[in-house]
Amino acid sequence: MTTPTLLGHLNQTQLARRWCLSPRTLERWRWLKQGPDYVKVGGRVLYRLNDIESFEAANLRHLVSETPGRDFGRGGRR
Repeated sequence: MTTPTLLGHLNQTQLARRWCLSPRTLERWRWLKQGPDYVKVGGRVLYRLNDIESFEAANLRHLVSETPGRDFGRGGRR
């Protein structure tokens, strides 16, 4: 059972599960000033959903075909 958090926020454990990471990875990212923005409330670390989604969008990678005229990365064949 997960611990309830503020609406629109995830705690470290919930975000680690969402991304299939160790919670320690998120701790290390905070120490290195990497990863999504977070808020600290009463000693608890919380991540806002819109910051998580912005981080995901900023790190989105698209597959690009290396052969001109071929578009295998988008699900179609020519």
